[in-house]
Amino acid sequence: MYILLISVVIGLFVAMLFLNIYFRMKVFGAYKILVKNKVEFGAAHIFNDEKMAKEIYPHYPGQVENIKIFVRHIRYSIKMATVLTTLITMFGAILMYYRE
Repeated sequence: MYILLISVVIGLFVAMLFLNIYFRMKVFGAYKILVKNKVEFGAAHIFNDEKMAKEIYPHYPGQVENIKIFVRHIRYSIKMATVLTTLITMFGAILMYYRE
């Protein structure tokens, strides 16, 4: 049982690493397009669709789709990192409890 839990924790860590690399490449691709077109917005805009629609989209009407792609990738990356970190923490706690 202990070996299985160690394997699961290692597997989750590797999965988190590869997801991080995958989404980092996707985010940087979208980010490069936004930087090239001089699109600027803050973190508050990423997490608030209404604020983004009011303040950013009207200033950059040609980049709305790229902004949406970037924001979607950032949000999904954060969600996946949160889930995997929680799972690793839970399995780590179980490992500490069932230590041989």
